Amino acid sequence: MFLTRRQVSLAAVAAVPLALSGIGTAQAAQRHRILYIAGDSTAAQKYADAAPETGWGMAIPFFLNKGLSVANHAVNGRSSKSFLDEGRLDVILGLIKPGDLLLIQFAHNDEKSDDPTRYTEPWTTYQEYLRQYIEGARSHGARPVLATPVERRRFDADGNAVPTHGEYPAAMHALAVRERVALLDVEALSLALWQRLGVEETKVYFNWTATEQDNTHFNPPGAIAVARLVARELLRTRVLAPRDVIRLNDEIPTSWITWPEASSASVA
Repeated sequence: MFLTRRQVSLAAVAAVPLALSGIGTAQAAQRHRILYIAGDSTAAQKYADAAPETGWGMAIPFFLNKGLSVANHAVNGRSSKSFLDEGRLDVILGLIKPGDLLLIQFAHNDEKSDDPTRYTEPWTTYQEYLRQYIEGARSHGARPVLATPVERRRFDADGNAVPTHGEYPAAMHALAVRERVALLDVEALSLALWQRLGVEETKVYFNWTATEQDNTHFNPPGAIAVARLVARELLRTRVLAPRDVIRLNDEIPTSWITWPEASSASVA
């Protein structure tokens, strides 16, 4: 579904962190840094009509200290190309401030070669679009961070977790090196996690319900597990300092995940 620029701008209201409500922009900028997320449905905010489906962006605040807020702009079905073409990067760049972070995770929909509105080729257009996010963040004094796509739940006949993203993770790695951007290797870490959990236990982490067997999107345990991987990578790569992260080894109750009712501004 494609939106007008006005609709995209209205949708951004839903992504403004609650920690900033009720105070002036200048004052907020002094008190908080913001982690902006540009991505697809694996990270996106989900609403009551989609429960128990959960994006990992809904769980990442549980691992961040109060001085760092989250503005989750990830949206279902978007690629690095369609997210930018719809003006969603422009919305972020209109809000982002010096010292903020822009976490960029795409590939699930970039792979869809039958859809010219979303498809990118790993070593050419995918890198070209990602570079626009990097340059946009830097031009506003913010720090770009690349994250390889989280892996789907797929196992071979021998029970081995298998990668599904082709050359996109390698292309992102190469771009990160060339552009000197921190890279969170979520693809490799999530693949290793699914391997440890195995064929049956991973069903608890993905959106497997009585009516749906979804091997791409998460239930609360999966979203929390992937958010923990992201937080650990932000620490490992020194994007965040130890004081910025909390609960990395703690049990996070799934009851902390909530699904608000969708508003007209949040539907996309």
